[in-house]
Amino acid sequence: MSSFNPKHRDTPASQITIALYRIAQAIDYIFRERGKTMRLSPTQIQSLFFLKYARPGVRTIGGLANRLGVAYATSSGVADALEGKQLIKRAPLPEDQRVVTLGLTPKGEHDIETLNDVLDEIELAVAALSETEQIIFMRATQAIVRRLQRAGYVSVYEMCWGCQFFQKDAHPNDPREPHHCTFVDAPLSEPNTYLECPDFVPAES
Repeated sequence: MSSFNPKHRDTPASQITIALYRIAQAIDYIFRERGKTMRLSPTQIQSLFFLKYARPGVRTIGGLANRLGVAYATSSGVADALEGKQLIKRAPLPEDQRVVTLGLTPKGEHDIETLNDVLDEIELAVAALSETEQIIFMRATQAIVRRLQRAGYVSVYEMCWGCQFFQKDAHPNDPREPHHCTFVDAPLSEPNTYLECPDFVPAES
């Protein structure tokens, strides 16, 4: 049964499904329109956000491919295009010179600051709901995302806080890296705990 067929939109599930599809269309439209003014494609915009907010260890061609859900060669092409626009730069990973990392240039940092409000219209639409409606909507969409994540349709990148691998103040005598990640078994600085990580797993409440 297809939610695209108006005759089949006779259940809450089908009506919600088509509503989510329309929201996705709106986000795609917003990204495309903003991209036109900056000569960037939606994929290039997503890539810049990834390089701004992902934890340092995953800012590679492979990490970008995983974030975008594309082949390695495709993400390499995206990186080439952004490098050609002088928005990103490549550099070897200090601890492993064979791994090439990606980072924003000053021009890239400037562009991403300009783009930070790209989802404001969506947030305003959500904020127009009552507080009760927002809480219900948040819990419902989170449940949908978790199901899609388990099925392999989406990767969830979140910051350390709220992750089962995060240990707050595990190293109280180290002011530079007071926290710890048990997934990579490494200490964490305070700023790095606010970056997105592909290994995020929600802590059990």
